[in-house]
Amino acid sequence: MKTAKKLPAEWEKQSFLQITFPHEKSDWAYMLDEVTACFVEIIKTASLFQDVLVVCDNVNRVKSNFKSTKNIFYVQVESNDTWARDHGGITVLENGKAVIHDYVFNGWGDKFDAGLDNQITKKLYEKGVFENCTIKTCDLVLEGGSIESDGKGTILTTSECLLSKNRNEHLSKIQIEQHLKENFGAERILWLNHGYLAGDDTDSHIDTLARFCDEKTIAYVGCENPEDEHFEALQQMKRELQQFRDFEGNPYKLVEVPLPDACFDADENRLPATYANFTIINGAVLVPVYGVSQDRKALEILQSCFPDRKVIGVNCRVLIEQHGSLHCVTMQYPEQVKLNKEILR
Repeated sequence: MKTAKKLPAEWEKQSFLQITFPHEKSDWAYMLDEVTACFVEIIKTASLFQDVLVVCDNVNRVKSNFKSTKNIFYVQVESNDTWARDHGGITVLENGKAVIHDYVFNGWGDKFDAGLDNQITKKLYEKGVFENCTIKTCDLVLEGGSIESDGKGTILTTSECLLSKNRNEHLSKIQIEQHLKENFGAERILWLNHGYLAGDDTDSHIDTLARFCDEKTIAYVGCENPEDEHFEALQQMKRELQQFRDFEGNPYKLVEVPLPDACFDADENRLPATYANFTIINGAVLVPVYGVSQDRKALEILQSCFPDRKVIGVNCRVLIEQHGSLHCVTMQYPEQVKLNKEILR
């Protein structure tokens, strides 16, 4: 009998959110206080709605940032950095049972050292952190931020990322599609060939550009300023999205979210600010904001996409200093995966 596989959509009921906390040996060392405050805010806000698992270099150090530990659980595991979306496990339901897929994370194509991060999911499983599931080691290089699932057999991704060098260049596009269909039970793969953000290290992760809000709605980053360097690529991406069809064969409802005003680092390099990097949790959507004029409009637009959830802005200006944002530092696990709270501090 063929195994029925499903990659749950992010809006489906979750058990907990995984976050890997910054530390002095990570790339955040030079601004550790500022980024710590941001992570604390994300964790506190998420914990109002569901459990949060915090991966720590030192549990006591991280725990000292919180007065209340309600719904917050800590585990000590070494890490290189903080991008849980990309080093976290990806949960697939096989005949309704949870299987955590542990893909290879190689620092977005060997751009950064990721040897410790690549072991986190395996170590969490070996420590007994996850209950009611099994783990599957996968030899494919794949980051969680590079794929979007509608929960109905559709995977949305970008060719810029999945076909990039130093990931799976020994595989053809057809072979990668076969992997995605086999591993996730996907029936079709929607490839975006256009769209990028200046300063992005990920080779155009889909979660920086276009996101499923439900099975028939895609929110995407738009650019209406012909003088902006992103204009042509994002206009081409928009035209591609208009050609896509949902799982029932109908055009998607497309919702344009503005591109934030340009943000720069101290060396005047443009940073990859995007509102598409939101995180869906139980009863809420956490949206990164950057202290720019488009923040309010973006929140209003995304609230219209999630009428049954509370849309909450979280200032993530500090996160883009290391070229990621809110979705990049979180990874959700569906309700079928249980936390072994007895062993967590």
